[in-house]
Amino acid sequence: MRVYVPLTIAGLAAAHRAGELGPGPLTAYAVTPALREWYVSDDIEELEYAALNRAASASLRLIAGDPQAARRRVVVAVDVPDGAAVADPDHILDASSLGEVTVAGAVRLTDAAAVHVDSDDADKDVTAAAAALGAADLGDDDAQFTVDGAEDHELLWFGVQEIPGLIG
Repeated sequence: MRVYVPLTIAGLAAAHRAGELGPGPLTAYAVTPALREWYVSDDIEELEYAALNRAASASLRLIAGDPQAARRRVVVAVDVPDGAAVADPDHILDASSLGEVTVAGAVRLTDAAAVHVDSDDADKDVTAAAAALGAADLGDDDAQFTVDGAEDHELLWFGVQEIPGLIG
């Protein structure tokens, strides 16, 4: 099963040093039954893209919670054994947790399929979105518009071997 683990640049650097994402439990995003129902698609690529975007939103939350974090969203796509990622049944109907899963233990970075990171030109919009996130959560439409501005940036794809260049 492919899961998408939200991180920051510092989190990616720590994972690179340790050789793994962890320790567990890890919050990740995947194609869950609830995400399938919400997205209303049978196209696995579209569903995985939706899960990736959910993880990018979670990465933005990590950035917003850490004033020292680089203003670039980071998501690591990892393949885990079926059953290793479990959705919380108490959150199935919670729109904010669609696609959210928990991976019980650490995951080797060598099991990563790719790393997705914002380009440098997203910095301004990600910075503004991180600052506006709290107000957007409270229903401020202007703040939500600012958060959506970060989501307009596509994450770039990088191979795992390119991590040193991303964190350096």
